[in-house]
Amino acid sequence: MKKFRKVLDGLTTSSPGGTIGSPSCGSAAGTPTSAPTPKEIDIQETLVSENFQLCKTVRHGFPYQPTSLAYDPVQKILAIGCRTGGIRILGGPGVDSYCQHESGAAVLQLQFLINEGALVTACADDTLHLWNLRQRRPAVLHSLKFNRERITFCHLPFQSKWLYVGTERGNTHIVNIESFVLSGYVIMWNKAIELSTKTHPGPVVHLSDSPKDEGKLLIGFESGTIVQWDLRGKKADFRIYYDEAIHSVGWHHEGKQFMCSHSDGSLSMWNLRNTTKPFQVTYPHGKIQKDGRKESCKPILKVEYKTTRNSEPFVIFSGGLSYDKAGRRPTLTIMHGKAITVLEMDYPIVEFMALCETPYNNEVQEPYAVVVLLEKDLIVVDLTQSNFPVFENPYPMDIHESPVTCTAYFADCPPDIIPILYSIGAKHKKTGYSQKEWPVAGGTWTLGSHTYPEIIVTGHADGSIKFWDASAITLQMLYKLKTSKAFEKPKPAEGRAAELVEEDPFAVQMVSWCPQSRIFCVVGISAHIILYRFSKYDANTQIVSLEVRLQCEAEDVISPSDNENNPCFSESGSHSPQTHQQHPASPGSGTPEGNKDSIPCIKVKDRMVRVPPGYQAELVIQLLSVDGEPPQQITSLDINSAYGLLAFGNCNGLAVVDYLQKTILLCMSTLDLYGAADPYQRLTRSPRRNRQSTSGLTELSDNQQSIDMERSKSPTSESRENSFSRSRSSSVSSIDRDTKEAITTLQFGESYGRKGDALPTPCLWVGTSLGVVLLIPMSIPTDHEERMEETVTIGPSGTVLMLKGSVLHFSFLDCLGALIQSPHEVWRDPNASEDPDRVRKRKLVHFSASSSQDNCGEGHLAVVCSEKQAKVLLMPSQSCLFVHNITESSFVLQADVVSVSNSVCLACFCANGHVMTLSLPSLRPLMDVNYLPLTDMRIARTFCFTNGGQALYLSSPTEIQRITYSQEMCDNLQEMLGELFTPIETPEAQNRGFLKGFFGGNSHNFDREELFGEAAAGKGSRSLAQHIPGQAGMEGMKVAASGVVGDLARARIALDERGQRLGELEDRTALMMTSAETFSKHAHELMLKCKDKKWYQF
Repeated sequence: MKKFRKVLDGLTTSSPGGTIGSPSCGSAAGTPTSAPTPKEIDIQETLVSENFQLCKTVRHGFPYQPTSLAYDPVQKILAIGCRTGGIRILGGPGVDSYCQHESGAAVLQLQFLINEGALVTACADDTLHLWNLRQRRPAVLHSLKFNRERITFCHLPFQSKWLYVGTERGNTHIVNIESFVLSGYVIMWNKAIELSTKTHPGPVVHLSDSPKDEGKLLIGFESGTIVQWDLRGKKADFRIYYDEAIHSVGWHHEGKQFMCSHSDGSLSMWNLRNTTKPFQVTYPHGKIQKDGRKESCKPILKVEYKTTRNSEPFVIFSGGLSYDKAGRRPTLTIMHGKAITVLEMDYPIVEFMALCETPYNNEVQEPYAVVVLLEKDLIVVDLTQSNFPVFENPYPMDIHESPVTCTAYFADCPPDIIPILYSIGAKHKKTGYSQKEWPVAGGTWTLGSHTYPEIIVTGHADGSIKFWDASAITLQMLYKLKTSKAFEKPKPAEGRAAELVEEDPFAVQMVSWCPQSRIFCVVGISAHIILYRFSKYDANTQIVSLEVRLQCEAEDVISPSDNENNPCFSESGSHSPQTHQQHPASPGSGTPEGNKDSIPCIKVKDRMVRVPPGYQAELVIQLLSVDGEPPQQITSLDINSAYGLLAFGNCNGLAVVDYLQKTILLCMSTLDLYGAADPYQRLTRSPRRNRQSTSGLTELSDNQQSIDMERSKSPTSESRENSFSRSRSSSVSSIDRDTKEAITTLQFGESYGRKGDALPTPCLWVGTSLGVVLLIPMSIPTDHEERMEETVTIGPSGTVLMLKGSVLHFSFLDCLGALIQSPHEVWRDPNASEDPDRVRKRKLVHFSASSSQDNCGEGHLAVVCSEKQAKVLLMPSQSCLFVHNITESSFVLQADVVSVSNSVCLACFCANGHVMTLSLPSLRPLMDVNYLPLTDMRIARTFCFTNGGQALYLSSPTEIQRITYSQEMCDNLQEMLGELFTPIETPEAQNRGFLKGFFGGNSHNFDREELFGEAAAGKGSRSLAQHIPGQAGMEGMKVAASGVVGDLARARIALDERGQRLGELEDRTALMMTSAETFSKHAHELMLKCKDKKWYQF
């Protein structure tokens, strides 16, 4: 039980910086005030360390930098390998798993053990890994590290336990998949080729067993040499020497002929009856030139040759276009009989694979689709329709359609918001997709019991906003909003103006959303803010534009003697119908002369426009450029729908806008907000303008390198770079005026603007980059008509509190420790047809701190978190109850007060990668996990917490990683994830018939165990490959999912363990027998030695 008393004699706060400018904070006792304070606040803290555990939940988006592809035709699941060592395994809806190789080596090739629930990966560090997919979180069972040779190609025949591994030296090794050890059987390159050949054939680029006879292995070497190796006879059946390099080989299912793709853009067809030369060579995209020669073509990197029962075979290949067609997009060509279809792709093709009805390579293949893995997309083409349409992709593979520049995460949204966003977004979906179901439909997934509405919002470099349904660990696109539509199309600039034009002028910097009132605010990189209202109906509207001048320079400061009410300056212009009216006088609303040439960076549409249902722009606020210099970027924003106010700030100052009356209420420099309460003694300086670079926002999209965050810019504000070196110690008494003090965070709420206040009033809490907290009380008319006509009065009170480092977050707790929600307006459709004579009144919901005064008297707690420390203040006395120094060596990037396990805590993410939670209000450390040792700028910009113990960040330019720090969610995660493996009967092989079986070779009697097993071939060289047992051998199997698979797995484990124990018992018995025999032998020898000796000879 935590007791807070009015007299805090026994409480000491170890805050070295808590005394400057704040007589009450950090002192031994709160300064008594005339306002009534609670005699005793009694809060039961329920959260303990056991409530917290950090783990990854799910990863969404397109696999970053993909390298390889595999498909299980029986289980119908797809695997994608990446350059960073990641693997994504995809099935039906909800079946989406991510796993990572510890080494981080690129995945070169993937091979499913078809219908076995396992996957083999070959990585760039020459290691093979066997992954167990019979558990919801795949894990490595075995690894095999090659030491002397580099892996170039792998092939695993269907229903075989022997994996063929080709190497850079041209050798082919064979690995037992069950034990993951090398066989002694090796096909050496010099045995495969003729001894008379003087040159090395190059690395192995292809391995496949003949469909006609599994005992024949086709080996393709890079130089153009092809060898069919008789595994039984250990000799070559035939050798082909072709003068063009080989990239891939595809068999006809009867095993009598095969096709090769080459580096000159040709396809060669070979018949096994005559292998001296190809019986057909074609250049699909090479035309005959005037001189009779074929034009040169690009390499055909892969070809697939698939047969059908009722029509001509399909020949599918990538590449092969002629060199003279510059600028042509990457293509996939589908040849079906005489018809040739060229499909142009948006990105380079990494890999493709035809999906066929049968897993057997000696049956008619019947391809029905082609999976095409591109550098930044995944598409599946329907082969069953003549126009080859693509399937609609059920996975969110287009998060990166434009680079993501900001994220926001909202858990526990109002339940009606997701259906309404989906219904409006569905009207704008693309059409022309295949009518068939998405073919990759394997695995099973059920909606867990621990689900609630969740929405993720992403802002992008092109100014678009995407709303995603993130409920139940899935991700589905709901609605897309294009903010650029509020502006005229930018005209190409010339000269100096071209240098200042932003490459992405509409890029989104931050968003603020009130799901209850459905009001949405967007901050753009061109120092603009757009306010949107939501409507289910289309409408004709004219966007109101306000222009604000936030600029604070030494020569512009007006002395108090000139104009006491105008300490700074602003300019307010309006293209609204009220342009002829004078704006009501308010602090800082004066308009200086000489700014007529100030123009915004981008022009708002100033005409009536027809807007579709959804989010409709109502107001645009733009900061003006001054003297040709672009305005400073906006660093903080808050909107309150109940108050009808919007506040924003940058490194020059603060502005508050009444978006109901479309007026500027306050426009003031940061320095002038203090009044006489400025805690710093500032030095004057000569006028100096610092142009701020605005190119950093979209750089995070492709910059993969980790950077030292201790020296990097803190993501809340570019200007925090300046304050970082100066604000680490709050003992600084004199600060150079050149240090611009940015507004880093803003929060509207019901609070006490002054120590003497008896009742809470609407307030704006302001935090700066120098660790200063300011309170600005406001007077807002409560009556609807008065609110629309009378002016909201705002008066900075000069109230100052101090923290170390830039202020990041404000939250408010009531006297029972519960989070006080901000007041909000209940949503009503602005375009709904209602009685025109009836006045539409706003319905407001106030979660006022005074509502609980019956329980504990007036007052509430304010939680303030900065880059360095957190404080809990008792309002209105402003006594500092608790202080905690979060980090000394690093700084906090993101902080939020969130709900976990029916309570609240303060969650922090630091630049050194630590994720921490602190109890409230006592600020006890509950969890501290070193989660991301190296944090790059992209993660820093996109990391955000939400309720329910969840968080997310952009783990790569194309993927969102969601994590949880709640023990309860970690415990329930197994239930929420999908099953990758489902027990399915392997389809039976077709009856080949007597004649085909008789003349087609004796493939089914081929026993690989006899050839490759230890008894026949011996063990492989230990120096060549080293076996590494996986960490998930038994343990991984034990967490296999419940149900039939889980029971089978558990039975298998039990048998293995029983067999292991029996084996150990047998070993011990054998050891005892050996010991007994040795003892008997020694006893007999001793008896013989002593038999003839007399008693006195001993």
